[in-house]
Amino acid sequence: MSAAATWDPAQYLRHAGHRARPFADLLAHVPDLPAGRPRIADLGCGPGNVTALLARRWPTAHITGYDNSPEMLADAQAQAGPTPAGGRLDFADADVRTWTPTEPHDLIISNATLQWVPGHADRFGDWIAALAPGGTFAFQVPGNFDAPSHRLMRDLAAADPRLRGVLRHEDAVLAPETYLEHLTALGCTADVWETTYIHLLTGEDPVLDWVKGTGLRPVLTALADDPAAKDEFLNDYRTALRRAYPAGPHGTPFPFRRIFAIARKEA
Repeated sequence: MSAAATWDPAQYLRHAGHRARPFADLLAHVPDLPAGRPRIADLGCGPGNVTALLARRWPTAHITGYDNSPEMLADAQAQAGPTPAGGRLDFADADVRTWTPTEPHDLIISNATLQWVPGHADRFGDWIAALAPGGTFAFQVPGNFDAPSHRLMRDLAAADPRLRGVLRHEDAVLAPETYLEHLTALGCTADVWETTYIHLLTGEDPVLDWVKGTGLRPVLTALADDPAAKDEFLNDYRTALRRAYPAGPHGTPFPFRRIFAIARKEA
């Protein structure tokens, strides 16, 4: 997670079902790992709820979830420990911008984290080099930075000098074909695709509630010492989101594009 924001695990998990679905879809495309005790790293593990899915798929694996948010890691630690099949799940503080494996890994995976890391594709070479022969690097990132939820946020932030440079822009992630080029240039067999989910959110102002757990965190952190300014920003943003995402009779449709990539190192 980004060091520029203070994270709230409870807020993040309010939409845990919707947020976990892309990871489950990514995981379904990851090939089987070697028998025995495969080594797995989850980069940007957050509160550890999706890291636990890795332990279900590979119950004998040694899995480490990495994050640099103390709040998220504190939540994740509740799931740490040995698994019934003899594996292990643990969590550690690490910054994805500098993390480099110290041992061969069979799987390095990341869910909705790399968009917080400027120049993240430059790290691919180090991570793939650390894979065991036949190992897999897999990730999923949001591809919705041109959606109203993000454009409106950036437009409002532009009016406040305190928020200058706080938010990510359209170049936070690369185009799918660019990821494919990076991964194949590193000698991998790669599969890259995109999906747009139409989440049906319920409750009052559900899109605002969603972004409070993720994309809006840098703004909330920057304005934490000025409650009046924070409330003004949220009120203006709430009004704009209601127009952009009108509620329907069964909830509020929230289109969300995601980009997926799986790269397999030569055996």
